[in-house]
Amino acid sequence: MKILKFGGTSVGSPERMKKLLDIVNPAERQIVVLSAMSGTTNSLVEISNALLKEDKKKGIELINTLKEKYDVVVAELLPESAGGDFRAQGQEVVDYHFNFLNSLANDIFTAIEDKVVLAQGELLSTTLYHVYLKSIGVPSVLLPALDFMKIDEDNEPVIPYTTENLTPILEANPDNNLFITQGFICRNSFGEVDNLRRGGSDYTASLLGAAILAEEVQIWTDIDGMHNNDPRIVKGTKPIANLSFDEAAELAYFGAKILHPQSVFPAQKYKIPVRLLNTMEPQAFGTVISTESEKGKIKSIAAKDGITAIKIQSSRMLLAYGFLRKVFEVFERYKTPIDMITTSEVAVSLTIDFTDNLDKIVEELNSFGSVELDRNQTIVCVVGDFGAEKHGFASKVLDAIKHLPVRMISYGGSAYNISLLINTDDKVEALRSLHNRIFE
Repeated sequence: MKILKFGGTSVGSPERMKKLLDIVNPAERQIVVLSAMSGTTNSLVEISNALLKEDKKKGIELINTLKEKYDVVVAELLPESAGGDFRAQGQEVVDYHFNFLNSLANDIFTAIEDKVVLAQGELLSTTLYHVYLKSIGVPSVLLPALDFMKIDEDNEPVIPYTTENLTPILEANPDNNLFITQGFICRNSFGEVDNLRRGGSDYTASLLGAAILAEEVQIWTDIDGMHNNDPRIVKGTKPIANLSFDEAAELAYFGAKILHPQSVFPAQKYKIPVRLLNTMEPQAFGTVISTESEKGKIKSIAAKDGITAIKIQSSRMLLAYGFLRKVFEVFERYKTPIDMITTSEVAVSLTIDFTDNLDKIVEELNSFGSVELDRNQTIVCVVGDFGAEKHGFASKVLDAIKHLPVRMISYGGSAYNISLLINTDDKVEALRSLHNRIFE
C-alpha cells in the first residue's frame, strides 16, 4: 500500500480535485491524505481569532463568507448533471459543518474550540471528495483521522495507537483500494480535537506510512521535488533525484520550504521511502528521499532568513568547565532553539531565529560577560556528502563566497552540511555565487 498526500493547492478548486484521478489510480491500494482547500485554513484562523476576542458579529460574518465559497464549490464539483442525489449530499456536508461553526460562535469559545474550528477544513475537503468519487462511480472509503491519529501529553504522535486502530479498518475493507483521510488533525491525550502542528499533512502521511509499513509515501505539491538551490532567486536550478533522510532534513530545516524538517522522521525511522512529486507535472521524476544517497557529491544550497547572532565574550570562560551548559540553560528556560554555534577560548557565538524572549535572554547572558547582537542575518546551508574522508568541498564553498563577509562558519557538526552565517543583504549574491561555483 502507498500513502499519497495532496496539499491545499492540489485540492484548491473543484477542477483540481477532479484532476487528482490523473494521479490517484483506483486500481492500486492506497491511502489518500488531503489538506484543507487552499485559503480555507487561513479563513478558519480568522474566524477563530474573532471568536477568541469575543467579536461574535465578525466571526459569524466570516463564517457566512466562507460558506458562500463552499456553496460554489459544491455546485461546480457536483453539478446536477451528475445525476442521483450527490449534489444534495455535498450541500448537506457543507451545511452541516457551517451550522456547527455557527453553533460554536453562539457558545463559550476557548482554545479547545479553536482547535475544533481549525479541523473543519480537512473534514470538508475529504468528505466532499469522497462524495465526488461516489458521483462518478469510483469506490472509496472515508477514514476519519480522529479515530486513529493521536498525540500524547508531549504533543508527540503515538504510532502504535495508529497501527492498532487503523489496521482493522483496512482489513475490514479487503475489496476496496482507495481510502481517503484527513491530514493535520488528530486527538490529544485528553481525547480532544487537536492537530499535529509540525509539518501538518506531510507529517500525517509519514506517520501513516510508518504505522502500516507502507511501500512508499508520496507528497504531492506544486513543485517538482527539492531543487539544488532556491528557484525564486537563482536561475537554472534543477530538482534533486535522490536525497538521504538526513540531507533532506538539513535542507528542510535551513530553508527548503517544500518540506517541514520533522515531517519525514517517522518514515525515516521505519525506512519508508518518501517521494516528492509535482501535481502539475505528474510525469516528472521528483525527489526520492530514502536511506540511500549518492556519495561524494554536493546536493543543494538553502538559506534561512530572520537569524539573530549572539556573541558572549568573557575571560572567565578560559578553561572553565560548565560554562556552555549555563549558557544553554538560559535558552532552554525561554524555550528558544539554537541553530549554529562556534566557540573560542574567550567567546561563544550562536544563532537563533525565535526572538520573542530575546531581551530576557540577553539580560541573563550579561551576567556571564559582554553580549553583542547581530540582527538581519541569514544562514546559508550547503548540503551533501561531507564525510571526513572527503576533501576539497569546504575550500570550494569558501572560495565561492570569498568576496563576502562571513560572520560564522559551522563545519563538522554533521557529515551532511556546511553552514555559513552572512548578512541578509548578501544572501542573493551568496546563493548565486555558490551555485555558479558548485553546479555550473
